[in-house]
Amino acid sequence: MTEPQTSTAPSPAASGAAAPIRIDAAFDSGNIEVLGIDGTKARLAIRKDHQSDFYQWFHFRVSGAQGRAVELAITGMASSAYPDGWPGYAACVSEDREYWGRAETSYDPAADDGTLTIRYTPVGGIAWFAYFAPYSMERHHDLVATTALADGVAHRVLGESLDGQPIDCLELGEGTTHVWLYARQHPGESMAEWWMEGALAMLTDPADPQARRLRQRCRFHIVPNANPDGSRRGHLRTNAVGVNLNREWDAPSAERSPEVLAIRNAMDETGVNFAMDVHGDEAIAAVFMAGFEGIPSWTQAQGDGYQRYRKILERRTPDFQTKRGYPVARPGTANLTMSTNQLAERFGPSHGCVAMTLEMPFKDNNDLPDPAQGWSPERSMLLARDCLAALDEWLDTREVPAG
Repeated sequence: MTEPQTSTAPSPAASGAAAPIRIDAAFDSGNIEVLGIDGTKARLAIRKDHQSDFYQWFHFRVSGAQGRAVELAITGMASSAYPDGWPGYAACVSEDREYWGRAETSYDPAADDGTLTIRYTPVGGIAWFAYFAPYSMERHHDLVATTALADGVAHRVLGESLDGQPIDCLELGEGTTHVWLYARQHPGESMAEWWMEGALAMLTDPADPQARRLRQRCRFHIVPNANPDGSRRGHLRTNAVGVNLNREWDAPSAERSPEVLAIRNAMDETGVNFAMDVHGDEAIAAVFMAGFEGIPSWTQAQGDGYQRYRKILERRTPDFQTKRGYPVARPGTANLTMSTNQLAERFGPSHGCVAMTLEMPFKDNNDLPDPAQGWSPERSMLLARDCLAALDEWLDTREVPAG
């Protein structure tokens, strides 16, 4: 694993000039390369995912800038994985690593193969910048430990990643409807694990009547982080060997994608009635879903179940909408290497499986903009509660096939 660079400019001259800022990224999910520092200005680049050409995720800290206007120019953005993600985007910033706001940000596609410029004046001595509010592996382990102590929760390790990290699964509920929730196949989409934190907080709350009813109706299998290696390495989209896990579901292997192999094997053991794969989208400033319309064994009942869930969720929260999203696949053209399509095809005939991909924005929800935070961890967690409440309502008329 290549460590991110740490850099400082040379010591200031004895004239009394202020010291240059320092930039570090040698930590969990850190990613930046320092090309040069001049006082409070820096020229930077994002390191590619290991053994891959994907890059877009950044996460670094700036120190020595208290009360000083910092200008951070990240170059090469026009060649990043999703260059349409930069217009209208504002970088995330925090000084306490708890509250994440947005910094003044501009994008020039013509400068240095696309340059994203972040301007910010820290109140304190350190400021942290990231593509989205990070969800560290330490926080992941805290989430797993806390949830595993809750009444009625069982924890199991489904397998190991290529770097030897556990694929954690939390299980709860006494019902017969098998619900699988999984996140961060693409590790840079950290809003997905913030969503998971909100979902687990609701489901383990003994005072929440909707959670109580969901636990009666369902058996939940929850994988908060399907790609711990990519998360820790500071990747955007791939695991330790540059593999996009959401293109491995048709034929996962122990050599390339043990994470998917472990999760899919566990799903084969339980069956799947309802599945949600939680993601983030770089370019579309809205919350939306993608379904499984093009699978070979598509049935009207499956399709109706998916559309009904979307309508319920749209009614329950103004943060979700159905007008914007991805193009719908034509009949018989679904990509079965993607989890939502694979699960709907794999478990449709036996379990009537309704599967979906939930997408949250890196930017903001333009229907309900928040200039201070954009889309945020807080809204991700609230959306999880609405998604689960929508599931409870959806189950009111859900008929689950035997098996």
